[in-house]
Amino acid sequence: MKNEILTRIQTAISESPQSSPAQLAKSLNVSEACVLMALGSEQVNWMDKALAQELLEELPDWGALTTIVQLAGNVFEFKGAFPKGKPGHGYYNLYTKGEGLHGHLLLESYQHIALVSRPLRGRMSHCICFFDAEGNTIFKVYLGRNKQGELLTNQVERFELLKQRLAETA
Repeated sequence: MKNEILTRIQTAISESPQSSPAQLAKSLNVSEACVLMALGSEQVNWMDKALAQELLEELPDWGALTTIVQLAGNVFEFKGAFPKGKPGHGYYNLYTKGEGLHGHLLLESYQHIALVSRPLRGRMSHCICFFDAEGNTIFKVYLGRNKQGELLTNQVERFELLKQRLAETA
């Protein structure tokens, strides 16, 4: 990343710390991945794209999560367990019995995976972001919250263990 862009991103973050990475990216005309790359390792940890399927296979055991897809300014949210899946026909195919999230994920399109821990709208938030080669967001998976709006402890523990495993293999 060029120093000029990095400086612009860091300035925007310091001037507007409550803004989401997506908001900052839009205002600076850069990708969201670019914004996250400017944050330190205390907020963002990067995962090798080769681990995407392994991560997707693990997520169904985490419980209720919030999966977000943003496209052309629209935000689609699904709250519930991340579906199980299996590879087939060049995709990682998500399956849910009955109603729920379904889809076909083109794993080869994932170039960056970020584990993000930072405040969002005044509350601590943890999410996993999947990006394409240009740094555009494909989708995000946020940790769940209880009825009081608190993060689910068991999911935070799993998230932190995942970050720890990444640090040990780096």
